[in-house]
Formats: sequence, structure tokens, C-alpha cells
Amino acid sequence: MGLITALGPTATTTWERLLAGKSGIGMGQPFAELPPRPLAMVGDAPADLEALLRLTVAAAIADAELPVSLPDCGVVIGSSRGFQSRWEQMARQPAWAENAWLSALPHMGAIAAARQIHSAGPVLAPMAACATGLMAIFQGYELVRRGQCDRAIVGAAEAPITPLTLAGFDQLGALAPTGCYPFAPDREGLVLGEGAAVLVLESEASLRERLGPQPYGCILGAGFSCDAYHRTAPDPDLRGSRLALKNCLYYSGLDPDQVGYIHAHGTGTRLNDDHEARLIQSGFASLPPMSSTKGATGHTLGASGAIGTALGLLALRHGVLPPNGGDRSQSIYPELVAEATATEATVALCLSFGFGGQNGVLALGCDR
Repeated sequence: MGLITALGPTATTTWERLLAGKSGIGMGQPFAELPPRPLAMVGDAPADLEALLRLTVAAAIADAELPVSLPDCGVVIGSSRGFQSRWEQMARQPAWAENAWLSALPHMGAIAAARQIHSAGPVLAPMAACATGLMAIFQGYELVRRGQCDRAIVGAAEAPITPLTLAGFDQLGALAPTGCYPFAPDREGLVLGEGAAVLVLESEASLRERLGPQPYGCILGAGFSCDAYHRTAPDPDLRGSRLALKNCLYYSGLDPDQVGYIHAHGTGTRLNDDHEARLIQSGFASLPPMSSTKGATGHTLGASGAIGTALGLLALRHGVLPPNGGDRSQSIYPELVAEATATEATVALCLSFGFGGQNGVLALGCDR
């Protein structure tokens, strides 16, 4: 895996700082025309999407002990905002080079990753709001499962700190004034964050043949659905999210009591956290431990599911559940993980819920 978040530029740094209860959220004012806001930035200035992807793809390939040239590798890289920052810059500065917009089309992140590894294999660029990361991982899983390629580079990146994105979420009343506190009774809203996560998915046969490194775990299955209810609000009757959870467990061959940890979407907004807590409490007789890491990394929108998957795999690998970021002691979910906690869990779920009612649940497994 390759992982960049506001907590750190590598998977190791992010993981260590997360377990230590650190946060990458701080007050920032990158645009003079907008007031200061809590933001989760990876550097001192707003990040560039292609730069984030270049680093995470390189880190993932190195971690998998693969060559930099992978002509037969599939590529599935998603982003919900894409190169919006470049479009905003072009709108303000009409003197941009002719045809500069061609390099800023929504799918160009995936194309850049494919060029980086010299891939001539299948290339996909899904966009499914905040469920984009999970969608990208599962599409790559399907490419490998169907035998279209032995391995696939999958994941998502987001660089959403732009004037338009901030103004849009502010108009929705979704931005937190002081910080992100997922599942707290007095939660305030979300904090926008930058980041990227890229995983190398590989068939077991290919990994054994090349004597590759020990994998972090495996993809067991997934479930996706759409509420068809509202542009920004989740279905209060949980119909779509229940279907995604049910399908994930069914196609993964899992019983609910086998789930040892849930990495929640946990945005810190009133509607999402209430919806998610009710979903888990209605779907599990014995509530599994759950935490959201957005109180530490911010909400990276389309990249959040990919980042959550990476952190879920690290939790299974190291036998430690990450604490709920921005924890305020009290919670609307009874089994919220308040601090780094040892676990024997071998199955974890990663949840994502996006605007437009996009629901995704991904199941991860790890041998001990």
C-alpha cells in the first residue's frame, strides 16, 4: 500500500500518529477571500491531485516489491472532485495554455497512474461521491477475480481544498467550526481533508509464483447500492445502506458475528453519524467495535473509503484497532473505540456513504 494523509506522508507515519491519538486537523486560511476553517492538509498549501497519486503509487509498488514498469497491470483510480482545483485556477486565469483542460479531465488521475507504471492493461476511473474509493477497490478486485489481469493498482486520491468546495459545503451547513467529532452527541460537522491511498491487489497464484511479500490481507467481498432518496441526505429508513451491508455479508460468505471491527464513514455530521449508528445497531445482534478516523485525517471525500480500507488492513495486520478521531468521551454508538485497542479480529468492514445516496461496504480478511 501507499498512503498519504494529513497525519503523515507514509502509511507508517499515518498509522503511528493515529494510534497515538494525534490529529492532522488545524485552522487554516489558504484563500484570502474565505474565513479560517479547520482543515486537514498534507502540506502548507493545497495539494495537487497528480502529485499525491504519483507518490502513493510509487510507495505501493515499492511496498509490493514490484518493478516500476508493470505493462500488464490493471489500474482503477478514482476521485470525486478530480482536478477541480485546476479548473478553478483556469477560470480565474484565462491565459492558461491552449488545451490545458485536457489534462484536467475527471479520469486523468487514473491515466497518470497508468502512465507512471507503463500499463497497457484495463484502466478505470470510477466516480461515486464518497463511495468512490471502495468502488475503485472492488472494481480492481473484479478485474483480478475474472482473470483480466494478475494484479491491479487501485485506490483514490482527493485534493478538495479549493474555494468552490469550501463555499459549497459551507452553503450546505456541513462544515465544522472547530473540529471533527464523529459520533459525538455534540458533533459539529465535517472537516475537509486531503489524501490518497493506493493498494496493489494481486491474485494469490501470482503472489506465490513470484515469492512476493506477505500481503496485508484479502478482499472478501462488497456490497453497493443507491438510496435514490435525496441529493445530500441519507434515507432515514436505511433501505439503501441496509441493502449494501446485506449484500456485502452475503457475497463475502460472512455472518454478522464474524465481523471484528468496522471502520465507519463517520463524517461528524448530524445526519450521517445518526444514520450509520442506527444501521449497525439494527444489523448486528452483538455490536462490533467501530471507529472513524476522520477526526484525525479530515474527510477526504472520494479518497476516504480507500484510506479507510488501508487503515482497516493495518488494524488486522497489527492486531490493533485505531481510536475514533476527535473522541469526546460520549458517543451515540455504544462500542466506539476510544483508544488504540488490541484485537484478535480477522474480519473488518469499511463503510462509505456519499451524496446522492451512494452506499458501499467492503469486507476485509486477514489470516493470523
